[in-house]
Amino acid sequence: MVQKRKGPPPEGSVPEQAAARPEPKRRGRPRAYEPDIALGKALDLFRTTGFAATSLDDLSAATGMNRPSLYGAFGDKRELYIKSYQRYRDNARVAMGDIFRHDWPVRRQLEQIFATALDIYLSGEEGPRGCFTVMTAGSEAVADPDIRAMVQNALTELDRAFAHCFRRAKEKGELPEGADPVVLAQLASATIHSIAVRARARVPRPELEAIVAGAIDLMLGGRSRVSSP
Repeated sequence: MVQKRKGPPPEGSVPEQAAARPEPKRRGRPRAYEPDIALGKALDLFRTTGFAATSLDDLSAATGMNRPSLYGAFGDKRELYIKSYQRYRDNARVAMGDIFRHDWPVRRQLEQIFATALDIYLSGEEGPRGCFTVMTAGSEAVADPDIRAMVQNALTELDRAFAHCFRRAKEKGELPEGADPVVLAQLASATIHSIAVRARARVPRPELEAIVAGAIDLMLGGRSRVSSP
């Protein structure tokens, strides 16, 4: 028996297959923020006002994120602070790494290192912010063991980088025979921390540069102040 062919569906009806077809999934609302940009805003704020004086409302206003979004993206305020400090250290490595590795004469290398450090310390839309490690993380390190470990690591890393510069300079005959690269490295680190504090206190750059020049002369044993081109 041959079944009769069904006619077209009545006007306004939906074919069976089309009715069974699932609707495409709707995508969620796109994020209204970029994590890297938001972290940079938080870093700027923490560098300017420190940990204790920075409220969640301040962070929300700076990043454009509400509190639940901040927590979901970065954790609590302490976690965001630690992430911000890590970002600062990463940025500093990028800015300074090539200079420390460059095989310049030691005087020129030191001049470039300190000049770049001053660029970092004197930056800020609302005025010089100094060094994150010295100006804010050092204070938090007293009570927070994780931040203390990060600060200690940052200090050690800087000492080692300077020591490498001075060892290489001594091998090339640029330092007095009795010069101790480790001691000179500690002196260089102390100088860089000093200018960070002074920069935050709004000491003019020419005065900071004069301090740097005198420290370099002392570190190099009073050798002639002639920079390589």
